[in-house]
Amino acid sequence: MSHEPDRASAIADLMRAGRENSRLSMVFRYAIAERLGLTVSDLECLDFLADVGPATAGQVAERTNLTTGAVTSVLRRLQQAGWVTTERDPADRRRVIVTLRPERAAELERPYERFAGRAKQLIEGYRVEEVMLLVRHFERLQAMYLAELDHLRGDNATQRSA
Repeated sequence: MSHEPDRASAIADLMRAGRENSRLSMVFRYAIAERLGLTVSDLECLDFLADVGPATAGQVAERTNLTTGAVTSVLRRLQQAGWVTTERDPADRRRVIVTLRPERAAELERPYERFAGRAKQLIEGYRVEEVMLLVRHFERLQAMYLAELDHLRGDNATQRSA
């Protein structure tokens, strides 16, 4: 007789682990933001800029699921605190390009360094096939999140216009 859990039990365990991982990830983000003297929205904007480089305020708003008004406030606060620079887009003067100040990038990364090192050690214990499975899994989850965010934005637009 096999000691492997049945498929339904394994899936339930995976879903439970995913929810707990998501919850702990949020708690961790709040702690990092607090350590840096930022709000979580501030941190999301900075992390996005650190990942993609300069972006328009509209792109920041879309990626962080903040309204353009909220992003304007966040970006003003981040600019005043010396985290970002903003400039008019030469191609379209109505748009603003936001850039993380390179000299602040290390400060943004510092609170993650210990975790990143431990995550690297964890991943080094996986076979390449396992890593690729995880990459595919996270890519699919990201696509699901983006689709759900689009759906929620659509629902909000419908509710506002009703």
